[in-house]
Amino acid sequence: MKELFPAKQVGGYIFSLVFTLIALLVYFLDFTFPIAMSILLVTAFVQATVQLVLFMHAGETEDGKAIYTNVLYGIIIAVVTIIGSLLILIWDM
Repeated sequence: MKELFPAKQVGGYIFSLVFTLIALLVYFLDFTFPIAMSILLVTAFVQATVQLVLFMHAGETEDGKAIYTNVLYGIIIAVVTIIGSLLILIWDM
């Protein structure tokens, strides 16, 4: 039976709005730099996870495991690239 009301999608949309408002509050309130960046990093990853799971329907197909594996691989490549760039450009290693 098909749902008449997309409760998961509406909940995900509200959840995304809440995390966007949290990021906006970080901008307007006077947080120290490390605290502000930590809050923004956590909200960004949580919001990206909500987008991937609820709106891109990553887990609803038989290829769900492959999709999650590819996303994890992409995140690992991005982190290695960023850390390598910081090592070379900023820390002179």
